[in-house]
Amino acid sequence: MPKVSAIMGVYNGSKGLRRAVESILNQTFSDFELIICDDKSTDNSKTILQELALQDERIILLENEQNLRLSKTLNNCLAVASGEYIARMDDDDIAYPERFEKQVAFLDGQPDYAIVGTGRTFYDESGVWGKDVEEKGERTKTDIFLGHTFVHPSVMMRKSALLAVEGYSTEAIIGRAEDYDLWCKLYFKGYKGYNLGEILMDYYEAQHSFSKRQYKYRINEYKLARMWHKKMELPFKYSLHSFRPLIVGLFPKVLLKKYHERVFKL
Repeated sequence: MPKVSAIMGVYNGSKGLRRAVESILNQTFSDFELIICDDKSTDNSKTILQELALQDERIILLENEQNLRLSKTLNNCLAVASGEYIARMDDDDIAYPERFEKQVAFLDGQPDYAIVGTGRTFYDESGVWGKDVEEKGERTKTDIFLGHTFVHPSVMMRKSALLAVEGYSTEAIIGRAEDYDLWCKLYFKGYKGYNLGEILMDYYEAQHSFSKRQYKYRINEYKLARMWHKKMELPFKYSLHSFRPLIVGLFPKVLLKKYHERVFKL
């Protein structure tokens, strides 16, 4: 039984898939399985995955019969995971070789924590254009609600904690905020997490991708934040934060561009 189960959902990820998988296979910590579920891709992702699986027996391939989106796909991975810890990874990111080694050492030595995340650089076809290094330390329940959380594909979590909250939520209200909802569920159950304050992955995001987010997803984020504000019984003053995604979605693209350049600059 491996110590770590890395889980990855893939949908039309052929462009960066091989590089992402190889960055996991080349980890200095080798006691892991890599569970990859193809979410009915229409490109050649499946062929690439089959080729990679023939080269390394640690790869376990799954395939959805229809496109299920990320939450259900990750739950399918979780259902067959046998490791004590669950590591997330996306099909277009690059994990640094020592990522698993450092996260396993942290969770082994800090049994009070269920989540450990890392910082990231941002890159696209033009190269690395920014970075996001969350402050080192524990995240509180208020931090989680306010969005000072974890980089989803960077985290390693205790499988027991994930199972205790029944994995990822799949209701329509979740939209594309499955990670935010998961952190809220875990903290609501009394679990807590820690950021290492160190960059251990390259995260693919086109420099101007913020301009492409559909407003319907911002509405979902608003509804989700309202729900968790009530469940967590946080002070009223924090309720205003629920409106943030709606307000940001109304900003002109030029302002969003300047904001991203300032916040994530190298």
